[in-house]
Amino acid sequence: MNATFDRLCAILAKDYKLDPVLIRTDTPLESLGIDSLGVADLLFNVEDEFRITLPPEPVNLLTVGDVAQYIDSLVAAQCGNAQQATAATPAPIGSAAASGATPS
Repeated sequence: MNATFDRLCAILAKDYKLDPVLIRTDTPLESLGIDSLGVADLLFNVEDEFRITLPPEPVNLLTVGDVAQYIDSLVAAQCGNAQQATAATPAPIGSAAASGATPS
């Protein structure tokens, strides 16, 4: 979650003119001046930054840590599904399958 939290802090600092040093995982969004409409706006920025798609269902996010965990769960679900659908396990380098040769 550290990388996610760092990226989220960068978004908060830029969009809401906040000092990143003051943002912790347990910081309530409300104390940062982010109300429910602000959370929706933040999530649109998160969607772009993390290249994820937000589900239509509303979610109750109270702290910066809640948002970071929510992002991590969406990234895991969406990237995990995409990787499972498109990725094949690579053959070890030097193996017949990796070189395209057929075994004799």
